[in-house]
Amino acid sequence: MKTRFSILSLLLIPILFSQCKPAGESNTPLPKLGNWHVDEKTVDGEAVQDTVYHTIADFSFTNQKGQTITNESVKGKVYVADFFFTTCPTICPIMKKEMIRVYEKYSANPNFKILSHTIDPEYDTREVLEDYAEKLGVMDAKTWNFLTGDAEKIYEIGQTSYLTTAQEDQAAAGGFLHSGAFILVDQEGHIRGVYDGTKTDQVDQLIADIPKILEE
Repeated sequence: MKTRFSILSLLLIPILFSQCKPAGESNTPLPKLGNWHVDEKTVDGEAVQDTVYHTIADFSFTNQKGQTITNESVKGKVYVADFFFTTCPTICPIMKKEMIRVYEKYSANPNFKILSHTIDPEYDTREVLEDYAEKLGVMDAKTWNFLTGDAEKIYEIGQTSYLTTAQEDQAAAGGFLHSGAFILVDQEGHIRGVYDGTKTDQVDQLIADIPKILEE
């Protein structure tokens, strides 16, 4: 059974992109995006309210070096996530050109990671992803992980956790449908920003926003 694109994701994508502002426009703290709710509990006989924010669900995928990457791999780290496939004929080359700028800026920081998820895992094996990464100039996986795994799990985490488009669609160019979103995630798994990875000014803003989260 194939995962279908959720109406909720369709509604959220323009809203999340609207959070982005041109680089340098604002120094205000970045919000925590997605759904949230308030839990009420009693502590020492007093009612206490605790705000629970949307977080990325547990995951387990394989990177270009054959290593298993899970939530624990990025626990306490700031990272940027995106979705692509190596044979993409449309926006992926632009996205990767822009992501290289992010990588070059922060690759020396051990508290920063990039997780790029293929949405065509049948073709994009570990070996294919390793070759793809090396052609981009990424020779190790210390910072930038190209991830493959079970297709349905990739689609699910894309749509329900990262709140972006990621699915098979034979009507789309290349047979897959995905957005150009770069999703900024903090040390606790909260989404703190969504940026259009096909637009230089929004990636400039992402580069400017990453230190705000690193320094929290």
